[in-house]
Amino acid sequence: MQVADYLKTPHWSTEIPRETPHLRLPIVDERGFVVLSDLHPPIADEEFLPLEYMDWKSGGDTNFAPIATADGKLDCQGFWKPGEERADKGGIFTANAELCPTIVSEVTKVGADFGRVRVIKLEPQTYEKSLRHIHRDDNNRFNPDGDGWVVRQWIELTDNPGAFMVLMEQGADGLPDQSTEVHIPMHRGARFLVDTQRLWHVVVNPSPTTRFALISSFESGPALDAYLHANLATS
Repeated sequence: MQVADYLKTPHWSTEIPRETPHLRLPIVDERGFVVLSDLHPPIADEEFLPLEYMDWKSGGDTNFAPIATADGKLDCQGFWKPGEERADKGGIFTANAELCPTIVSEVTKVGADFGRVRVIKLEPQTYEKSLRHIHRDDNNRFNPDGDGWVVRQWIELTDNPGAFMVLMEQGADGLPDQSTEVHIPMHRGARFLVDTQRLWHVVVNPSPTTRFALISSFESGPALDAYLHANLATS
């Protein structure tokens, strides 16, 4: 299965800047992602199942429960609303946050400035179907030059046998370079951080069950660097 069978240039992701004067972390820059140790114990079902979810499509058949947004409202929009444009930082907790104190704690204990924080609900999709949705994120729009580069962390909330994230670098043609393809296994409690503005990415969920995961945007800097080094996977 070739990405070129589904994606053609121009693609909206190819227009997102990759080389910018922002602070980046060497631990992330090495491969564009960092695999962390599993979260023990995993986050309980009652922290994410009762949340208010919104119909918002990204990377497949998805819904999102906003936990932190630009203004604290239940909204899946980015942080660049007309007239209120700003970087994906300085997130404000929503009403959903009152229902998930453990999730809130996992976000705040990182110590870095955070922006969008959401629980994603992804329905089953095969590898072939997922490639139709592979993309890069526009995380750093309106992020002032010299500030920390915004990246994203995942914490898997459910077990979905065979699920994994696909990561690829961008090729010279502006599309994902399949020769660089990497798969990150996803199981309950798995944690990893990805520079999703650099890497094309999408999740494969071949299981028959719905997948839930926490996605949080963080600003690169000393606090995030310390967190990543303290929580690196040991194998």
